Amino acid sequence: MTRLDDRGSVTVEAALALSSLIIVAAAIIGAIATMSAKLAAVDAAAAAARAHAIGVAYEPPAGTVAVRESGGLVTVTAEVPAVFGAMTAQAIVPVETAP
Repeated sequence: MTRLDDRGSVTVEAALALSSLIIVAAAIIGAIATMSAKLAAVDAAAAAARAHAIGVAYEPPAGTVAVRESGGLVTVTAEVPAVFGAMTAQAIVPVETAP
């Protein structure tokens, strides 16, 4: 004999479990997208620093870069938008002079 207050408990538990799995999956996807943006920021900073060091213009495929040159060094800070906020990276490269 089944008690009346237990009816539907499996449905409720399944709904809670499924919603928990969806939340965890969304968090994992967001974390992967955020790490992808971090890698894009690192690549953009490095490429922009190398380009500026040899005197070539560079436009990143995503995000923005800020270039500063002082003391024979080029410092580039790149910022790429991500799911959980903007990801930033910095690269420092010596300025190259022609022989």
